[in-house]
Amino acid sequence: MGIYIVDSNFFIQAHRDSYPLDVASGFWNQVKTLAESGTIVSIDKVRDELYDKNDALEGWCRANLPDYFFRDTAGDIDFYARVIAWASSKSEHYQPGALNEFLDAMEADAFIIAHALADSHNRTIVSYERSDPNRKNKIKIPDVCQDFSIQCIRPIDMFRQLKLTF
Repeated sequence: MGIYIVDSNFFIQAHRDSYPLDVASGFWNQVKTLAESGTIVSIDKVRDELYDKNDALEGWCRANLPDYFFRDTAGDIDFYARVIAWASSKSEHYQPGALNEFLDAMEADAFIIAHALADSHNRTIVSYERSDPNRKNKIKIPDVCQDFSIQCIRPIDMFRQLKLTF
């Protein structure tokens, strides 16, 4: 079993929709346990996306995720360059706004894919995003992962693979 790299929407969508902090403590306790064991990790760019709102979710993350949870992506630059080259090669398909958003160095998506690509046999991305290869105004993580043979699954599928309940 490898590690699961969680996207920012893993936290945001769970908190806003399915597993609010004030209702679903079992979910959040499981997330904390998985983070402490290193089963799930994320990247510095996701941390930046989560830590810019000064809300309850940010507070929970700061209080419950270990320091080593958010991995530094500086060592993934060669893989990032491959992901960026892939996106640039799709300029016939995607609208300029979609490419600009994906190529923005402040956005996490390309970096999370690069981090997974650095060890694609042992890293799986976990995201609520769904594949939509015909979409032209947004580059979706699962669509990029497919071209790089990176596994990308939804959070509930991760819990099933781990045989966890909450």
